Amino acid sequence: MIDLHTHLDLYPNALDILARVNQSNRFTLAVTTSPRAWLATSQVFKEYGNIKVALGLHPEIAVEKYNELDLLLSSIPKSYFVGEVGIDGSTRYLKTLDKQELIFDSTIRECEKAGGRIISIHSRNAASKVLSTLKKYPGCGKPVLHWFSGSIAELKDAVKMECFFSVNPVMTSTKKGKDLISRIPSRLILPESDGPFASRKGNPVMPWEAMDVASDLSEIWSVSNQAVEETLLRNLDSLMDGKS
Repeated sequence: MIDLHTHLDLYPNALDILARVNQSNRFTLAVTTSPRAWLATSQVFKEYGNIKVALGLHPEIAVEKYNELDLLLSSIPKSYFVGEVGIDGSTRYLKTLDKQELIFDSTIRECEKAGGRIISIHSRNAASKVLSTLKKYPGCGKPVLHWFSGSIAELKDAVKMECFFSVNPVMTSTKKGKDLISRIPSRLILPESDGPFASRKGNPVMPWEAMDVASDLSEIWSVSNQAVEETLLRNLDSLMDGKS
């Protein structure tokens, strides 16, 4: 079991499910929405070896958490995992784009200075802006585009850059999601839950349910579920490249 993007600290029963997540999943990346949340969550989760906590500053709260930017940048050398970071170009957040772009540019630049990081990235309605920033800092590490929803042209650009893509059961249940996924090389795909924000039938997708995407990937790739799971495990190894 793998979950490359979950807001584990934001589940209402987070403390109750930690042990199950750690036992069920070989690897779980718990992204955070702010540097202070990362500090707190890292302490609470530190005894769970299969759960890694990523250092984040979510673009949707760029203004509210802008005063934590210095903490974010100074903490990057201490965390091999960065996320959730990125840019959101939705109408609701257009007024904060300047701050979002400054935060994201500074973050990716610092990741490069630190020798590269695994970075879980939000790119809703802003894929071109995100990719342009990543191109400026080719040594930033390994970008993982979380729940990618850009255009086919943007997708092709990201594939050329060898970005990874984390996909969840909600994404694989839609026509657009399946179409985008079908155009991504299988070596670049990893599962995510994006819980508790992603939900099915009113219930949040749980971290141990991220691998439910295997059945849809099996259909898209025309291979067995076992072959899908083996591919996803290889992709995790490729992403981690010996890191822990």
